[in-house]
Amino acid sequence: MSNQSAFFKDFGVRFGLILRKNVPFLILLFLLILFSFVADKFMTFGNLRTLIRQVSFSGISAVGLMFVMISGGIDLSIGSQVVFTNVLLAIMMVYWKIQPGLAIPLILLVGTGLGAINGFLAISLKIHPLIITLGTSAIFKGLGFIINRSRNIMGFPESFRWFGQGYVLGIPVPVIVMVVVALIGSFILTKTYFGRKVFALGGNEEASRLAGVHINRMKVILFMICGFISSITAVLLLSRVFAGQTVTGQGLEFDCLTAALLGGVSFKGGEGSVFGLMVGIIIIGVLNNAMQLASFPDFSQTVVKGSVLLIAVAFDVYQKNRKAKETVAKVAA
Repeated sequence: MSNQSAFFKDFGVRFGLILRKNVPFLILLFLLILFSFVADKFMTFGNLRTLIRQVSFSGISAVGLMFVMISGGIDLSIGSQVVFTNVLLAIMMVYWKIQPGLAIPLILLVGTGLGAINGFLAISLKIHPLIITLGTSAIFKGLGFIINRSRNIMGFPESFRWFGQGYVLGIPVPVIVMVVVALIGSFILTKTYFGRKVFALGGNEEASRLAGVHINRMKVILFMICGFISSITAVLLLSRVFAGQTVTGQGLEFDCLTAALLGGVSFKGGEGSVFGLMVGIIIIGVLNNAMQLASFPDFSQTVVKGSVLLIAVAFDVYQKNRKAKETVAKVAA
């Protein structure tokens, strides 16, 4: 009888662990089944392709945000970075007559520089990145409005349209870019020494420092990666909209942060995977798409997304506390 009890207890623990690890996937599966009944057009090929293309922009930026979050930081300025770089790239091509072949690499450098500013401010002022990037978010967005001057900038070379509106073998280019960025990000985080240092930094910063990791340099590099990837999103969004506007990119950080937390990227650092992140991104995309098909008012959509963010944060805290209790129990045993 005792052996049976031990078996069922062990089975319950293992099943609970598997269930917790696959919660994002189960949520996604539930939503897909639910909305396939609620909205007639939801499961059509055309709508699903539109959905994947819509999430590709936030999916790309979310990979950059994940690097920072796994290290124990956060970047709330990625949406404002997209606002600024999107408008600046439009000005480069329309008013300064710089061809896309040169303008795009330049704007990628600018985006990397914005990330470096976040990193340097965080380590120099010794203030949590949440506060730093909240401030730089207002600055970057304000600069975008200043240089835009309420203009709707248009007149790009026709070749630039391909990046945001083109297809390769029937697959939208932004989706291909998202997959490539996700694969590269996953490889760096799981197969390289640099990736191990990122996880170590988020798990225990002091232990990482004692192990020889250059903490400040790592933080700046990670913010630069985040800025670089956000500028890729800016290029694709500008090509998609085909007009330089300050509304492009606003609120992007909200979807990226929510998706990261839903996908298992811990708010406290040290945990996360690209696969989980992509599941989280698709969950947000499914919610956005379904609410639009159901003609939800904008404010109602905001309420739902805010609630999802709070649930994701609560689940992250629950996971952390549970793991801490399990660790204590193992040590005591």
